[in-house]
Amino acid sequence: MRIALAEDHFLLRDGLIRLLGAHGHEVVAAVDNGGDLLDALVSERPDVAVVDVRLPPTFTDEGLRAVLAARERMPDLPVLLLSQYVEPLYARELLAGGGRGVGYMLKDRVTNGAQFLDSIRRVAEGGTAMDAEVISKLLVRKERDEAVGSLSEREREVLEWVAQGRSNAGIAQGLFISEKAVAKHIGNIFTKLGLLQADTDNRRVLAVLAYLDQ
Repeated sequence: MRIALAEDHFLLRDGLIRLLGAHGHEVVAAVDNGGDLLDALVSERPDVAVVDVRLPPTFTDEGLRAVLAARERMPDLPVLLLSQYVEPLYARELLAGGGRGVGYMLKDRVTNGAQFLDSIRRVAEGGTAMDAEVISKLLVRKERDEAVGSLSEREREVLEWVAQGRSNAGIAQGLFISEKAVAKHIGNIFTKLGLLQADTDNRRVLAVLAYLDQ
C-alpha cells in the first residue's frame, strides 16, 4: 500500500516508517504538521492516511482538519486517526463525512505491530478500525437516538465488534455464540437502522457510521 503518515514525534514517525517499510508498504509522505499533510494527501493521493490528530503548531486538531479538507476533494480517502486521548468529537467529525475507510486508534492501546498493520489494512479496504474505548465514549452520546435505542443489548454489543472491524467468525468467537446467531443479530441491526440491501453499499460500514455518527 501507498501510505501517507503524519506524526510530529520524530522517533515514533521514524519507527512507523521502518515498520511499514519492513512489511512491504511504501510511505509516500512522512510529515509533522497539518499544512504539509494536506499538500501530501492532495498530491500523492495515498491508499490510506495514518494521521496523528494533534499536530503543530497548536497541537489541537491540525491533523484532523487536514484530513477533512483533503476529504472534500477525495471523499473516499481512507483515514486512520491516532491519538493519545479519547476524543469523541474528532471521531464524530471524521465519521460525519460518510466516506468509507475510517479508523481511530489510541496510541497507548496499540500493543503490537500485527494489530496496527491489520487496522491499517482494514481501513484501506474501506472498513473500520475503531478502538473499543473510543466506541464506548461515542455510544454514551447515542443512547437517546430512536433508531439506535431500538437495538437490543446484544445487538449493540455485536455492532461494537463490527466497528472494530471483526468478521462474523471473530465476533462469534469473542462473544461465545454461533456464527449463525451473529448473522441474525447483524440482519436485525440492518433492519432497525433502515439499511436495505444494495449491491453498491457496504452495509457493515454504513451500520457503524449510522451508529457512531452524530
